[in-house]
Amino acid sequence: MMDVQQILKQLEGAFAKNTLRAYRADFNDFSQWCVSQQLTPGHITSDEIANYIAWMVPNRSSATIRRRIATLSSLYKLMDMHDPTRAAPVVIALKRMHRQKGRAQKQALPLTNDILQQLLGVCANDLAGQRNRVLLHLGHETMRRRAELCRFCFEDLQTLATGQVVLNLRFSKTDQYGEGRLIAITPMLTELIQKWGETIGRKGYILRGVYKGKLSVGESLTPASINQILAKLQNQAGLKLERNLSGHSFRVGAAVDMLLAGETMERIMLKGGWKSESTVMRYLRAMVL
Repeated sequence: MMDVQQILKQLEGAFAKNTLRAYRADFNDFSQWCVSQQLTPGHITSDEIANYIAWMVPNRSSATIRRRIATLSSLYKLMDMHDPTRAAPVVIALKRMHRQKGRAQKQALPLTNDILQQLLGVCANDLAGQRNRVLLHLGHETMRRRAELCRFCFEDLQTLATGQVVLNLRFSKTDQYGEGRLIAITPMLTELIQKWGETIGRKGYILRGVYKGKLSVGESLTPASINQILAKLQNQAGLKLERNLSGHSFRVGAAVDMLLAGETMERIMLKGGWKSESTVMRYLRAMVL
């Protein structure tokens, strides 16, 4: 019997919360499918997982299907069980899926500087507007993932001996052990954060939820709420884009801006914290062609 909830509980602290949350969601989807097929997740064959893949194809993206199968593989290994996802029927089912749907992952729309200025233009002068201006500049300038933006605290703001103000990124997707990294920020962003701190108190998370004009003290924004804020601002600005901006749009847009400004690939990778040039090129391909 697969006691996944127990194994995930044991993994708390060893894996990022977002990783464990994704594991739970993926396994719950698989479990529901197993119930509908009168199957038991802990006694599944590779042919049955191939059927699960075929079931997902009409309504799930290639990236989602690959991630869910990768999650199952990880969970089987963590529980020291036979991994049926590595067998030929599953490999063939994934290849068939890629021929039907393609491998390309839909990229986030780039939130470039021109879009940034339009979004800033619709930020109100109330508490939410002040928070949103900090979010927009913080996201575009630091090029951090939305979960990382949510974790920045006022205590992470530091001034070096040189006078340069930095933010201490304590954890990131590629730094799960908290080695940390200092990110230089501009005087403009420094001033925005400091003024925001004067409003809400310079302690705890920088980005907070604002409800009906009142600050939700002690609560950071969630990654999902960043997407919702961007979608709302996009609508208020009247931007007719092919789809909504997302938290990842900050990274893509800032990388595009750096490319157009003549920055080297090495500099773009360093600023965005990318280790693979192929990842950056996936974002910039349309601009390079």
